[in-house]
Amino acid sequence: MDTTKAWGIGLATVTKDGQTLDVWYPRPHLGVMQPGDDADLLEKLSSMERVDEARGVHTTIVTCKSDLEDRPNSTAGTYLRLHLLSHRLVRPNTINLDGIFSRLPTVVWTSQGPCSVTDFEETRLRLRASLGHPVTVQGVDKFPPMVNYVVPKGVRIADGAKVRLGAYLAEGTTVMHAGFVNYNAGTLGRSMVEGRIAQGVVIDDGSDVGGGASTMGTLSGNSGDSAVRLGKRCLLGANSGLGIPLGDDCVVEAGLYLTAGARVALMESGGVLPGSNGLFAEPRTVFARDLSGASNILFRRNSQSGRIEALARGGKSIEL
Repeated sequence: MDTTKAWGIGLATVTKDGQTLDVWYPRPHLGVMQPGDDADLLEKLSSMERVDEARGVHTTIVTCKSDLEDRPNSTAGTYLRLHLLSHRLVRPNTINLDGIFSRLPTVVWTSQGPCSVTDFEETRLRLRASLGHPVTVQGVDKFPPMVNYVVPKGVRIADGAKVRLGAYLAEGTTVMHAGFVNYNAGTLGRSMVEGRIAQGVVIDDGSDVGGGASTMGTLSGNSGDSAVRLGKRCLLGANSGLGIPLGDDCVVEAGLYLTAGARVALMESGGVLPGSNGLFAEPRTVFARDLSGASNILFRRNSQSGRIEALARGGKSIEL
């Protein structure tokens, strides 16, 4: 199977002036589409085509084929890639999403479905007249909630609005009420997410993101080798932050925001550096970026000096 290609049959919401607001792909695929593929799905979706005068839209069948190494060239193609991520068919940062924002319209997401932002107050009037009660607006954004399109197996999501379509959540992940997961980001194993996983950030198996914790995504300037990621069995403490990639078995203390340019003192396991004559030696100091990808480290702020310190964990040394 060619994993650089993808295809899907979907149901698009299109305005009267021809703008595609969204596309739902119930069954996206990697590879090349063959004649007759998903004929049963095509039949089911065809029965759902209709006109919604109140919202000013109609639904229609689309068949999309994409080369995942190229930039997405349409709204339908962009939605296909977001579905591939949320269906766990591709992992974050493995497909081309360049220019994605220009391909996605800003949409009013309502309890009755997506609506155009153009003249929405007139649309609201029509919907109220049709429904007999006010319509609920869930947001005005380019990305819809993932759970409205995909519910991956084996996950818990306390607030569906906090996980965007295009998020990748591995089986065993729990996203609590205050947690947030952006598109092209997510978890690779069992994780508890109570903080923010920004765009492009990946959290590996057994690692947790504490309440109020934050990660710096690729939209904040981190990319390539500096893209933030968290290895296995790590913890971002409550209200902490991470601006560098870390390896396995690391802890960032609660309340500490570790940016790439922060100065970090390297401490031995136990937190002291024996010196001559019974005194303690001054620790070596490096930029946090010099510890990118390192494992077995506890990052803390010294409560007396205010210095950020890196302590070796598990009887291992700190390796730059």
